[in-house]
Amino acid sequence: MPALLLFAFFSACDYEPVDIVTPEENIPENPSNPNPEVPETPEAPTAAEFNALHQEALENLKQEFTFDTSQSVVTFTSEKGVQISLYPACLTKNGVAVTGSVDLEYIEVFNRGNMLTASKPTMGLTPSGEKGLLISGGEFYINATQDGVQLEMGCGMQLMVPTNLTGGQDNDMTIWFGAEDENGNVVWDEVNPDNPQGQQEAGVGAEGGNYYCYFNHFGWTNIDRFYSDPRPKTTIYVDVPEGYDDTNSKVFVAYVGETNALALLDIYDEDTELFSEHYGQIPIGLECYVIFASEQDGEWVYAIKPVTIVADQIIVINDTELDTITEAELIALIDALP
Repeated sequence: MPALLLFAFFSACDYEPVDIVTPEENIPENPSNPNPEVPETPEAPTAAEFNALHQEALENLKQEFTFDTSQSVVTFTSEKGVQISLYPACLTKNGVAVTGSVDLEYIEVFNRGNMLTASKPTMGLTPSGEKGLLISGGEFYINATQDGVQLEMGCGMQLMVPTNLTGGQDNDMTIWFGAEDENGNVVWDEVNPDNPQGQQEAGVGAEGGNYYCYFNHFGWTNIDRFYSDPRPKTTIYVDVPEGYDDTNSKVFVAYVGETNALALLDIYDEDTELFSEHYGQIPIGLECYVIFASEQDGEWVYAIKPVTIVADQIIVINDTELDTITEAELIALIDALP
């Protein structure tokens, strides 16, 4: 085509100017997450922010009762149907018998969703001082105060706990008392009622679809037995995303088929940056779920990873696996695990 005709053709075409977008104008609304389809990596919280989530979860479980000491015996029924009976005449304040109104605080935990959010895993001390997984018939916190002053218990109280709350009657259950560590985790220690040197009197029996527990102890009490598995054992390790450690996150293990138990990996190595447990008590071949938990902006950050245990296993949780969720949603999710 002659050059003159080409010039005429292009001159005759309509021309629409194109706006050139400068790099500054093309910055996405969220520069830290330019691809909205890829979730942001949560920012690691402080220890105080993470612990506040646990405290909030614990507060949500509290039930409160009030009674007068003029009654010979008082009995309360909890939201789950547990009956708590105690004798007001046994209560003292600073060594003096209590008169008037008393406030009773009560918490009950039966499912591993609440065990996780309230940071009350079922790890018990063995006779050799190690820690092993416990199967729980219920965790309970009971305390009595008057005008904010702690009261003492001079004789026993009783709980009647429906066994159907934890899968049915188990005649191997015993009583355990719990002590909280600096991170709010409870370590359970079995009470030996036959020990003459024991400081507490306690015991549990099962009959007619109920556990009957007696003890003279304010604080945490648990109906438990040790988990038993004949398979060889190993130690596992969990690598969590950068910025998280044992001050602002936790790693739990939920065993498939044990819905009333939750293990905690309570050891964190600052050199390797790995979570673990230092007793090598995880059965090889176990099917379980490794659960990472932390905090972001007042909500839970979590990841759940199905695992079949092999010897000396290192389980990696990537930041792309993390997601945020409310407390109620997390509890429901954990409780729905097999």
